[in-house]
Amino acid sequence: MPHAPNPKSRRVLLAAGAVVVVAGLVAGGVALAVASRPQAPASAPSFPDQAAYPPLASTPTGPGYVGMIDPAWAKRTADATGIPLLAVLAYAGAVVRSAEVTPDCGLGWNTLAGIGLIESDHGRHGGSRVGADFRVNPPIYGPILDGGETANIPDSDGGAVDGNAEFDRAVGPMQLIPQTWASWPSDGNGDGVGDPQNIADAAVASANYLCHASGGMSTAAGWRAGIAAYNSGADYLASVASAAQRYFDAAGR
Repeated sequence: MPHAPNPKSRRVLLAAGAVVVVAGLVAGGVALAVASRPQAPASAPSFPDQAAYPPLASTPTGPGYVGMIDPAWAKRTADATGIPLLAVLAYAGAVVRSAEVTPDCGLGWNTLAGIGLIESDHGRHGGSRVGADFRVNPPIYGPILDGGETANIPDSDGGAVDGNAEFDRAVGPMQLIPQTWASWPSDGNGDGVGDPQNIADAAVASANYLCHASGGMSTAAGWRAGIAAYNSGADYLASVASAAQRYFDAAGR
């Protein structure tokens, strides 16, 4: 089992074009500002409803956890929420995997979707798109964490994951830094290759991290602990909660 992320690390939140350093555990490195990023309303729930276990296909439609999800449900959910279909499959597949390995976690797909919205607009940040192989193209990278206007996180991967051999930076649709990806390497779409630029893989890694950091996402305290571990800002927590509740309400489960 790889080592857990360094609790003394810090991560960066890009909000309305300004760089703000926030203390907390490192899951992603950067929450990328996106046009559709929700503002954190004063009425945002502190603990959104957690969506039920996603329905499974009677016969798998493809390899990996994404192939286990009922395609009709995924299509209805994508249409109801505005989340791209492949992202819905990625989040739901990650929850199926989470239920297998951490059955007491209670993570809902809508929480992963709330994080995915804030981090990269479900893989659409900067004109990227999720391809049929679940990889985002072009790849998504956060700013280099060189200690200027960001946290200082020295290179941990020789540039293999983030393309920089001097400092780390967050990568992919769930904005995971190399340290975190090394702790939770994952393959959500069953292609035999773990890749943080693959939204199915990244969603599984994020689910692993949340369940580990929270001790369980089925209670208000556990949910808040998991989100705070991903990003400790109060505005971030409120934004994720608001998005997760909105997706729950729109999808009906």
